[in-house]
Amino acid sequence: MYQRVVKRAIDILLSALTLILLSWLFLLISLAILIDDPGPVLFAQKRFGKNKTFFRLHKFRSMKRSAPHDVPTHLLQDPTQYITRVGKFLRKSSLDELPQFWDILRGKMSLVGPRPALWNQEDLIEARDANGSNSLRPGLTGWAQINGRDELSIADKSALDGVYAEAMRKGGWTAFRMDLKCFFGTFRPVASGQGVVEGGVGSDGVSQKQ
Repeated sequence: MYQRVVKRAIDILLSALTLILLSWLFLLISLAILIDDPGPVLFAQKRFGKNKTFFRLHKFRSMKRSAPHDVPTHLLQDPTQYITRVGKFLRKSSLDELPQFWDILRGKMSLVGPRPALWNQEDLIEARDANGSNSLRPGLTGWAQINGRDELSIADKSALDGVYAEAMRKGGWTAFRMDLKCFFGTFRPVASGQGVVEGGVGSDGVSQKQ
């Protein structure tokens, strides 16, 4: 009941309000992107969603139009050469993630949940199969994101996703309390840029950038 009704209702309400209240910021960011590197404002990338179904995740474009299309940042030989000046700020501040409120509103994501895995992160998908977190709607933020973000290894990330999935299975107050912890715990690391690793290599040397 919590995941199907309450959590989804909260997602719809907060994502709709965010899109309306921050429409001015969306406009300013869009103009900055166009001035810095004329071209599409948004970037869409194939990700794994609930029950391992693919969907297109949206971000503000932070890389030059000359960057290889649909290639994860960590697979580029020198990703920094493709990141625009505005893009560097957007990525550091996580403002590039704002368009995902639209993905939340349309039901592809949730405010809180495991971050949607990249199409090439087979090891993470396999680990999530083992702990049941692939059955959840992916989130804008999550338990792993407030406990290390890009610095985490695959093993640590999937373990934290498993803790979150277990709380969701219990439902009720346990699930709601976990979501509250994730939601309010997001502000400090985002404001400080904590845990952001450009190129996304975690402590085990495996790319984690999502």
